[in-house]
Amino acid sequence: MKIQEMRDKTVGELEQREREIAEQLFALRLQKVTGQLEKPSKFREARREMARVLTVLGEKRATGAK
Repeated sequence: MKIQEMRDKTVGELEQREREIAEQLFALRLQKVTGQLEKPSKFREARREMARVLTVLGEKRATGAK
């Protein structure tokens, strides 16, 4: 998901996406430990998407607080 698409979403939708990515990261971590992770790049992509979501959430919360 691109950053502009994330900025168009509501805080609730972003929080839900954050939970989904956290679950995905957990599953990927388990696969990595057990040696079943086929594409290590998926782990990096998920971490980066999580960072994007958290960044946009921070922006929205900061502008909402003013």
